Amino acid sequence: MNYPVIAEHILATVQGTWWARRRRREDVPPLPPGAVHVFRVGGNYRTFPEGMVFDPSRPDVLDASSVSLVDTRARLVDVDRPLPSVSEADNFTMRASFTCQVIDPVVVARQGVIDVTVPLRAYLMGDSDLPRVSAGHRVEEINAVRTEVSHRTTAYSAIVPPRVAGMNVEFVSAEVYASDDLRDWEMKLRDERRSWELQRGQRDFETQDALRIAELLSQGSDHVDAFGIARKEIDLTEAAARIHRITDEESAHRRTAESAERAHAQTRETAEAQMRRDMLLTLLRQMSGSEYVDYHQVLEQVLRETGGQATPGVGPSAETPRMVEPGQGRPGRTMAARDGSVDPQGGFVKDEDDLVD
Repeated sequence: MNYPVIAEHILATVQGTWWARRRRREDVPPLPPGAVHVFRVGGNYRTFPEGMVFDPSRPDVLDASSVSLVDTRARLVDVDRPLPSVSEADNFTMRASFTCQVIDPVVVARQGVIDVTVPLRAYLMGDSDLPRVSAGHRVEEINAVRTEVSHRTTAYSAIVPPRVAGMNVEFVSAEVYASDDLRDWEMKLRDERRSWELQRGQRDFETQDALRIAELLSQGSDHVDAFGIARKEIDLTEAAARIHRITDEESAHRRTAESAERAHAQTRETAEAQMRRDMLLTLLRQMSGSEYVDYHQVLEQVLRETGGQATPGVGPSAETPRMVEPGQGRPGRTMAARDGSVDPQGGFVKDEDDLVD
């Protein structure tokens, strides 16, 4: 950093008589805005009057062996100092800011202050207790270090103000920065966090959109068609034709289903009637081997099972052969007629008195 002395140039000796001696204008470097010429004449330093037109024949210019360009404007100067942390692999960087302005160009040129950050860094290094502030913290605890370093540096500058010869220097502030590795790591974490938040936001939007669409679909196709027509995404004529076609298809499907259901019911009833008939026929065949059959009871059961309709193959028709033939009675017993009389050949009792010998 070339401040406050911008440049220094050696000047050649001017030969000739005293009235003919003149220094060439190009031997002296031009001044930038806010700077002054300081000529070294012998062992002295002399400033060329500010605001005066440059005169190559001026004695100080003719006899000067060198010239310095000194910036007299106020500047804000930043100075860095490393600070240790708990880890030997990581350090903090403190950056202190100072306002500087040249008040005596001659002194500055004599001292040769080409880079003012050199004496200011030496000033910061003079605070030997400053590293203790940060040595107990990890690099992740940079906010705590910033606060403590700022308080420490402010107090130090108040007790021991910075001084540079020929200049007015004042402490402004102190900031602490993390290492480049930590900064890169934090930036990577920040980018990953932002990317994750962006993805989560997109998923939330998709979920809300899906719920909205599901709610829309749950209200029926007519509502969906109306919504599409309102947004001019569905043509009204096409929607009407599609609805008419779907209605016709549903009607045809419903008629087909009803026909199939009636046919199935009829088939089921026929099968159930046939099953009942088969069961009754089987029952009658099994009763044919019995000695006694109550045909009145059998007829009532047949009518009850068939719903009061005559069953083919079962009935009192004269042409229908009797399913049960009277068999030979057991010895010693007579057959009883329906009126309670006793068949002498059958061996059945006529009344209850006959039961007693």
